[in-house]
Amino acid sequence: MALLRRPDLWIPPLLLMGLIWFFSAQPSLDSGLGWIDTVGRKLIHFGEYALLCFLWWRLLRTSMPDRRAALTALVISSLYAATDEIHQSFVDGRHGTPVDWAIDTAGAATAAFAVTARRRVSA
Repeated sequence: MALLRRPDLWIPPLLLMGLIWFFSAQPSLDSGLGWIDTVGRKLIHFGEYALLCFLWWRLLRTSMPDRRAALTALVISSLYAATDEIHQSFVDGRHGTPVDWAIDTAGAATAAFAVTARRRVSA
C-alpha cells in the first residue's frame, strides 16, 4: 500500500498526538491568569484538534474521497480527544470533562467542515 510509504503524511498527526499526550500528562498548565488562562487553554485545545483533524484528512484523502476522509479524520480526532480526557483524569492535578471533549471535537469538526467546504468551492 503506497499510503504506508508516505511518512511525510503519517508523522505530523502522530507527532501532534504525542505532543497532546505529553501536555496532558503535566500536573498543571495553569498560568495563574484566571479566566484568561482558562479561555486561552480552551482556544488552544480547539485549535490543536482542528489541526489534528486537518493532518489526518491530509493523509486519508490520498486513499479515499475527500468527504469520507474528512469524516474519518473527525472521528479519529474526536476519539483521541476522548482518550485524552480519560488520560487526564488519571493525572494528579488534572481532570477530564465532557465539555473539554466537546471543545476538542468542535475544533476537529470545524476543520472537517472547512476542508470539505473549500473543496466544494474549488471544484
